[in-house]
Amino acid sequence: MGSELRSTDSVRIDVPLARRLIAAQFPQWAGLPVEPTGAAVAGTDNVIYRLGPDLAVRLPRRPFGADHLEREYRWLPVVGPQLPLAVPVPIERGAPGEGYPWPWLVCPWLPGEIAALAPVADPERAALALARFVAALHAVDPAGGPPSAFVGGPLAGRDQVTQDAAATLRDQIDTTPALAAWQEALAAPPWAGQPVWLHGDLHPANLLVSNGELSAVIDFGLLGLGDPACDLMVAWTCLPATARRIFRQALAVDDPTWSRARGWALSLGLRAAAWATADNPVLATIGRNTIAAVVADAQ
Repeated sequence: MGSELRSTDSVRIDVPLARRLIAAQFPQWAGLPVEPTGAAVAGTDNVIYRLGPDLAVRLPRRPFGADHLEREYRWLPVVGPQLPLAVPVPIERGAPGEGYPWPWLVCPWLPGEIAALAPVADPERAALALARFVAALHAVDPAGGPPSAFVGGPLAGRDQVTQDAAATLRDQIDTTPALAAWQEALAAPPWAGQPVWLHGDLHPANLLVSNGELSAVIDFGLLGLGDPACDLMVAWTCLPATARRIFRQALAVDDPTWSRARGWALSLGLRAAAWATADNPVLATIGRNTIAAVVADAQ
């Protein structure tokens, strides 16, 4: 989920457009069928279509997604092979054309459904898989990597947008306990270590499940360096309480980092619930579930 959920500058993207772009720029794949996917429904910043049996086409919906495509193309081939879950390492980069204004990617097709639509069979097993993924990502050599965009810096930098989201929700839910949890997270000591590689957007619409097992992580548009607490948000965006404890134990997370992680999860949850409702009900549901998990955990 991109940081600018309120943006309305998306363009119309459909199967015929994807077919025209493929035919014009990658004629070797022009005869392959193009099909919509579950990620096409749930994506805020990108639309993903399946291209034949083995490929996928990823088209940014708006400038935010397009602006961060280049770092995926540059850095995911470096980071991705070191991770224990499948990731969509780009194969080709397309150019604007056919009335479409931005670059786009061709990636491997990763089988499975997004976790938001097909939950894992065993959350505790998924917690361990997520812990291994996060540990491996944070252990990748950060030399030369860019700072993560919008996430991974001091949590205080997200205060205004988080407060704005809470204000938007005030007539829909009781935001008092959420704001109390937010203030507690802001009070946690900031990260004083070296920045680590972050996915930056770990929630159920960016995780794939195959045969009940967590199988892949997608949408690395916010890939970059920052506070490891940001990726620990997945404990609240994806996991029930018991699995959350297993996840924390597997990573041996200290109290300040865990508190900041709760804040990152809450910021995402409030923003998704406030601004994704109209055009992305899947993401809005993720937001509301995340708020509830953080509030319950903080009590």
